[in-house]
Amino acid sequence: METQAEESKKAQIVEARARNISHNVRCTECGSQSIEESQADIAILLRKLIRDEIQAGKSDKQIYKKLEDEYGETVLYAPKFDLQTAALWLSPLVVAGAIGGVWAYTRHRQKSNVHIMALNLVRGVPLTPKEKETMLDILTPPPSEAPARSWWRRWSGQ
Repeated sequence: METQAEESKKAQIVEARARNISHNVRCTECGSQSIEESQADIAILLRKLIRDEIQAGKSDKQIYKKLEDEYGETVLYAPKFDLQTAALWLSPLVVAGAIGGVWAYTRHRQKSNVHIMALNLVRGVPLTPKEKETMLDILTPPPSEAPARSWWRRWSGQ
């Protein structure tokens, strides 16, 4: 015969396991709350189901599996990691890598075209009008800011 202290300890263990599982299960009616926090009828029934399963000797994994089978994968806050979720999590990295690759390729093409034009100039190969315009854009220094500075000096009295 079990003593009162042993029964109390077992009840505390069952309660702790039930609360832990309940915090990781989404309320199917509320959606944004766990069944531990929700007061919806379905949440109360699920909490009772979890406690019954624990008292029947089921492991946490078996209880999660049963809930997932009955209510779908969305009932769990931590879905299992498979090929579909991996693709979902890795797709931003793939897109960022593709964008970075395109950007690097266009930068390389711009630089290589300028280098080819410069080599052609050195070799004496005539440039096309578009190449001449590009070379002038690259080689022409930006306009100086001297007029703006002199205007500021006159205005501020310096």
